[in-house]
Amino acid sequence: MHWLLMGLAYLPYSVLYLLADFFYVLLVYVVPYRKKVVVENLRNSFPEKSAAEIERIAKGFYRHFADVIVEILKLAAMSDAELKRRVIFRNPEVLERFFAEGRMAIGLASHAGNWEWVLTSGAIWLSAEVDGVYKPLSNPFFESFMCELRTRTGAGVIPMRDTLRDMVERRGQPRVVSLLSDQAAGPEDRPYWTSFMNQEAGFYTSADRLAAKFQAPVVYVSIRRLRRGYYEIVLTELYDGIAPLPVKDCPITEQFVRLLEQDIRNAPEQYLWTHRRWKHKRNNG
Repeated sequence: MHWLLMGLAYLPYSVLYLLADFFYVLLVYVVPYRKKVVVENLRNSFPEKSAAEIERIAKGFYRHFADVIVEILKLAAMSDAELKRRVIFRNPEVLERFFAEGRMAIGLASHAGNWEWVLTSGAIWLSAEVDGVYKPLSNPFFESFMCELRTRTGAGVIPMRDTLRDMVERRGQPRVVSLLSDQAAGPEDRPYWTSFMNQEAGFYTSADRLAAKFQAPVVYVSIRRLRRGYYEIVLTELYDGIAPLPVKDCPITEQFVRLLEQDIRNAPEQYLWTHRRWKHKRNNG
């Protein structure tokens, strides 16, 4: 399986995108992949849109999703120079200022654009180390393969359960720790509840708690597809790591949600709608 995937990765983009076109037809027309979840998420998120508009966005999403699948695979064969050409950091100075001061920063990203290219390209564009927090996969082969892809440009990976220990042990090292902060937090996680795309959603409070504990600046990572196979990343400072932070109100997470909403509304087809993001409900009892 490893050599098969590596062989596919070395195919030219023209062939890989033909494969993506095939995946698109398969996912939409042959074996619809989570179509009910996608349409329900879109309807609830965009109640003002017609059924035809929802269908158009859904098809645009599946086309983008098929592209992301082959682009993630292509990471195995991409040179650093090619990846840097295809993913442009518009304002890396937002993070470089903190690195120059010897500080650790937290980056808040989401499942928008090509989220797997964020970590790997960040390791090329930025002068300090880039580490991504992730949830290990249950399949040993794909766990190993994905870790190999994510670290091939020099980025590091941190299993979610080890995040706090890693940050304590490496406190004071200039680097950025990246979190995919749009994942669904259940009632047992004591989430921060807020409105997200016209629906109440629970968010993990890790960003606010870690920023307060380590006095770490926080940036929002926006990734947008410019055209097929090309993306841009724009960084927005959410917290400077100095001002007092009212953790219980989760101001950092609230800012993250509002910026993510803006990105989703600007390019709805580029968000990961197959995820049951709103499956948890607040327990008011």
